[in-house]
Amino acid sequence: MNATGQAVAGSRAVAAAAPRIRSRIATVSIAAFAVAAASIVLAPLVGSTRINLAHALDWSIPWAANVDAQIFFVARLPRVLAAALVGAALASSGVVFQALLRNPLATPFTLGISAGAALGAMLVLTFGGALTAAAWATVPLASFLGAVGAVMVVYLLAAARHRGFSTTVLLLAGVTLNSLLSALILLVQYFADMTSVVQTLRWLLGDLDVASYTPLVVALPMLAVSVATFVVLGPRLNLLSVGSDAAAMRGVDVVRTQRLAFLSASLATGAAVSIGGPIGFIGIIVPHLVRLVVGPDHRLVLPASLGFGAAFLVACDLVARTVIAPLELPVGIVTAVIGGPFFLWLLVKNA
Repeated sequence: MNATGQAVAGSRAVAAAAPRIRSRIATVSIAAFAVAAASIVLAPLVGSTRINLAHALDWSIPWAANVDAQIFFVARLPRVLAAALVGAALASSGVVFQALLRNPLATPFTLGISAGAALGAMLVLTFGGALTAAAWATVPLASFLGAVGAVMVVYLLAAARHRGFSTTVLLLAGVTLNSLLSALILLVQYFADMTSVVQTLRWLLGDLDVASYTPLVVALPMLAVSVATFVVLGPRLNLLSVGSDAAAMRGVDVVRTQRLAFLSASLATGAAVSIGGPIGFIGIIVPHLVRLVVGPDHRLVLPASLGFGAAFLVACDLVARTVIAPLELPVGIVTAVIGGPFFLWLLVKNA
């Protein structure tokens, strides 16, 4: 068979495989989001205080007298929704960063984004004065601005010499900036009073105890933009994870794809951290578990990570608020207890 015949045969094979791929993407996506939806529906029903769902949804009972509704809609549902959004954002961002850096151990916090967000939040909590009275609004905003600042510094360094977009410089700049910002966080803690230290420590450990739906509504557009970009980037990430040269040979605009991947994943990470603080290990646990189930194709891994990331963090938060009830653990402790051994296993596996 000549070259033309081989090309035609290859095109036909790709065309024949396309419906199967689309069907599998749809199946995986539906299954993942069904699991996420089930976790969101069931988790608010569980807690240190038992509630009657029928009473909570009975609008004939006055709000002031309906304790079940207050617990469900004010104390639990916002927290569960926050866990779902943060888990989905961090898990999908982990997938993108691992493809961008071609490193299976990369996480959304590798590039200093979480440290920038933490520094912004800590500055408000420690020196904000009257602003801390509206912490539900100012802390997420300061956290997001800190994350954006860190993203811009790392991005400018990676593109500084007008040679495209260096992922090596990106990684080195991110690690260095993370160390610098961590030192500044310690400096802020040194000058803080005891009350501020307790507040900031709880936030740094991961705090999903949101006071209202407002932070979720504010973060939702940024997360929606990031997820839409992830969907578009999925096929290109398959090629990019193999190597820049291989991707370029197959028609991928490598520099543009790298920039979009970095900025969209950073936007999602910054929005997630602004809601719940720097909750670690979600971006490395979920993507690797998902790949064991659906394989390495990013068209499957990304939607599966969104759904299972949401369900995973909802489950971790459920453990955090019930395991020593009526006291609550910061959810970051639960994810660290699970993620630490998992990370060591990955490190040994990939050594």
